Amino acid sequence: MSLPNVWHLRRVADSSAKACYICYKPSTSVLITPDNKDFFYVCPAHLKDRGFCSPIVDSEKEAAKKKEEALALEIEKVKKEYEEKQRRKKEKEDKEKKNDKGEDGKDKKKKEESDDAEKEKNEKIDAIKKAATESKPDDTPRVFSLHKNFYQMRVDRLRNIELAKRNRERLRDSALFPSVPTGEP
Repeated sequence: MSLPNVWHLRRVADSSAKACYICYKPSTSVLITPDNKDFFYVCPAHLKDRGFCSPIVDSEKEAAKKKEEALALEIEKVKKEYEEKQRRKKEKEDKEKKNDKGEDGKDKKKKEESDDAEKEKNEKIDAIKKAATESKPDDTPRVFSLHKNFYQMRVDRLRNIELAKRNRERLRDSALFPSVPTGEP
């Protein structure tokens, strides 16, 4: 049985917290193998400890993340330029409005409706921005490899469980024990 030294970090609910593998304090962080053969609870502080495990960094994901951040900055810049143009346009319209005092009621209503629609758009944009800032995931690594001593402890534990399971099966099998003699003495 081969156990890969790749562990994915998962979070559980606070109500499901169990003792940390190292310090026995309640923890909601779980390290689990990709094939779900083994898992254990560990404190987030131990994940930062270089003597316990090291993060496995995926260079492609890091490059994609940087590209995404650059794209987000570019989008913000374009939005600001657009808002600035809209503000200038509105100021220009306000000046024209003051100059043209003989407008009819229909034109005023149309402009008010367009202003209301623009306010709604701005409110939606603000709501999206707030949601994006609130739901930002933490930048902690998600994949780890244990150092050799801790990894060997996990392998030994799984091996011992397997041996105990085999021994229980052997004891249940009646062929393991000698049979009672059937002939006369």
